[in-house]
This record gives sequence, C-alpha cells and structure tokens, in this order.
Amino acid sequence: MDKIIDHPEKGARIEDKEVVLITGSSGLIGYPLIERLAKKYRVIGLDRVGPPYPPLKAECVNFDITDEHAIDSAMERIRYGYGSKIASVIHLAAFYSFNTEDSPAYDKINVEGTRKFLRQLQDFDVGQFIYSSSDLIYKPTKHGQKINEDCPVEANWGYPESKIQTEELIRNENGDIRTVFLRVGGAYDEMGHSIPVSQQIKRIYEKDFISHFYSGDMNSGDVFVHLEDILDALERTVDRRNDIPNEMAINIGEPTSPTYKQLQDKIGKLLHGEEWETYEMPKAVAKAGAWTRDLVGDPFIKPWMIDRTDDHYELDISRAKEVLGWEPKHRLLDTLPAIVSNLKKDPEKWYKENNLE
Repeated sequence: MDKIIDHPEKGARIEDKEVVLITGSSGLIGYPLIERLAKKYRVIGLDRVGPPYPPLKAECVNFDITDEHAIDSAMERIRYGYGSKIASVIHLAAFYSFNTEDSPAYDKINVEGTRKFLRQLQDFDVGQFIYSSSDLIYKPTKHGQKINEDCPVEANWGYPESKIQTEELIRNENGDIRTVFLRVGGAYDEMGHSIPVSQQIKRIYEKDFISHFYSGDMNSGDVFVHLEDILDALERTVDRRNDIPNEMAINIGEPTSPTYKQLQDKIGKLLHGEEWETYEMPKAVAKAGAWTRDLVGDPFIKPWMIDRTDDHYELDISRAKEVLGWEPKHRLLDTLPAIVSNLKKDPEKWYKENNLE
C-alpha cells in the first residue's frame, strides 16, 4: 500500500487528492505543469525519458506511446499505485518537426499512439481527456478576420494534418470520456523556446544575408502564446472539467498576431539598434535558394515552407474567456526585449536552450 504523506503546504493527505495524468510530462509544457498542478492534484507524468520530478510532486512512469505493451504496463502501474479513478488526462505527447514536410512519425506517434492510449483509458474511470491540438489546423485567414472554433480546418503539412486526424479519432473512440480540444498557438517564454522565433532572432543576431529577405506577405502572422498562459489555461480546464461541454474545442492564443515585419523590425532594433531592412523575394528564387542551402548544410528554411509564407492566423478567443475565464497576460512583442536580453547575456546558454548551433 502507498504510504500516506501529508502535503507540506496545505496539510492535505496526498491520497485525498484527485489523480491527473500528463503525457509528454518532461517536455516544455509538461514539466512546469507538473509543478503547477501538484499543489491540488496527485500528478503522474508519462514519458519515455525525463528527469525525476521533485519529491512529493509527481511520479514519472515509463511510457512509450507507440508500444501498446508499454502503455499497458504503465497503466497497470497507475492502477496499482493510484486506483482506477482519474480526474483528468492531459495529452501533450506528440511528434513535431520543421525538418520535414511530412514524416511517418506523425501517424505513428500523434494518431496511432493516441488511438492505443485511448483504448487503455477505456478500462479506467476517466473524468476528462484534454487533447493539446494546434491553431495550425485552421484554414488560414485574412487580416482582421479572426478564426473561431467553428471555422473550417485545412492542413497543408504533416503536423497539423495529424492533429486534425487525431481530433477526429478521439471523437470516434473516446467512449464515455468527456473530451476538450485545446487548439494552442506557438509556445514561447523569456528564453525563446519557440523554433520559428528563435530561428528568426538567430538570423538577425548573426546578420545572416537571408535575414534581409522574405518570400511571402510580410504582414502575415502566426499565433503565439506564452508558456505561463498555456499552463494557466490547462489548469483552468482541469479545474472546470465538470462544467465544460463534451468535445468542446477552445482556442488558446494571443488575440493579436504579430506580423513578420513587426518581428523583424523589433528584433533588429533590440539587437542592432535599428529596424531591420527586409525585402520581399519571389517564391521561385526563395525555393531555389533554400534548396541550394539544404545541399550544403541543414538550414531551418526548407523549400516546402516557401508556399506557406503567406498564411495568416489570428484567433478569436471569446470562448476561452467565457468557458475558462481565461485570456493571456503576455504578448510576444512585449516579451521580445527579455528574450533578446537573455541572448546577449549568455549567447552560448541561449543557443543551447533553443537547440541552435
């Protein structure tokens, strides 16, 4: 039998707390989410690898979402240690890469892995299943036209396509488990930790020749959301699990999307004291250049990305305000000074944190 340990902050017994599972628990979102939710819940992290969590915070259970036997073993450990009643499952585990337009891993991990996991959950009493989806599943919009949860979806590369497929399979196979789809924008924090943003900063910081060119509409933009705001949205979703309608989709992102030009100008001014001169480049030229650079190295910009440089996304987050009482407290443009400051303070650390050479 598990030992009953008093919580050091609230005096509540650990066994009195409801259980929350987090897949992908050692990732950028999962690890700090453990710290946040452990104050209220008994948290179990599920991941293939990862450091041990702080004492009294959570247990890490080995979990390979592509292996049905590994999932079964992990769930048996959870049943033995915590029982069969689970208040909420937060499904963050996913494959994501800018290195390729498509990959078998999108289907193997994101789609089929979720299918295998859901089958195992049918044997438990699960109160809620939160799926971390993406704003990129939507059909791109025009400036000033916000995307709500009922807008059409239209994927044009592997990652969002896998998210669309996974949302559909969850609807078909979630059984009696109440489900929430959080369609989340690109995460970032004061160290960067956003692949496109950190790459854009790197190009300007190094005064790379290509940093002065863009192959699309420079007034297009993507949706971003600060890590702390994502954690807040997830916590609110768990706390309000009994009040959220089943299979509801909720947009989680900043209500205004910074344009590529706004980011270029602000990053240039923060790094070099002046707005960054940026010129539009024909797509055919950009593709040829990306293809050539790809032969001699491993540049971030791939030829397949060029066709997507005009895509624009901006979210309507009124449902998040109404259902979760949530809206973001941060803005990427306001956080850029801190990101750049951390780069200047310790470039080696910043590059390492953002997996850059």
